Amino acid sequence: RIKEVESIQPMIYYREVNFFGVRWQVPETKYGAGKTTIAINLGGALIPVLFSLYLLIFSIPANEENSVVTYVKIFVAFIIVTLVVHAFAKPLRGLGIAVPSFIPPLTSAIIAAILFPIYVKTNPFIIAYIAGTLGTLAGADLLNWNKISKIRAPMASIGGAGVFDGVYMTGIAAVLMLWLLI
Repeated sequence: RIKEVESIQPMIYYREVNFFGVRWQVPETKYGAGKTTIAINLGGALIPVLFSLYLLIFSIPANEENSVVTYVKIFVAFIIVTLVVHAFAKPLRGLGIAVPSFIPPLTSAIIAAILFPIYVKTNPFIIAYIAGTLGTLAGADLLNWNKISKIRAPMASIGGAGVFDGVYMTGIAAVLMLWLLI
């Protein structure tokens, strides 16, 4: 659990009704003040971020010809993926932020295929994975942070529900799509 935010949530109230001498409890749904707990999903956020950090800190300096160029390519791809994913991310009441699962891997694979041969050839799979996973988290969850209180859910998870597929699929599908493109 990271934080709790004030939100509007459905609440069930019972109204007593007399009908021909019999008392009935009639449920009514009203919206009232509640709290939404914000958490981090292990498989949809924490593990992909840690793996991306490992690639950034250890793999790129050890294996790339010019690591600065690789970092610039990853940053450019990250920005593009973030903007595209943010354009497609939709807040869904009671669920969270949802992203069509094919958008992040397709975007990151195409961008990585375009960027990898520029100036110095770099590993396109690293570009696709890092830009795709981090761009999906940033574009879907972090840029929609202000909408979390409006989804009327008791719990929202960074990298969870509708975004988990986007992050998980990006990690696997972007690399596979890129393998087919190159």
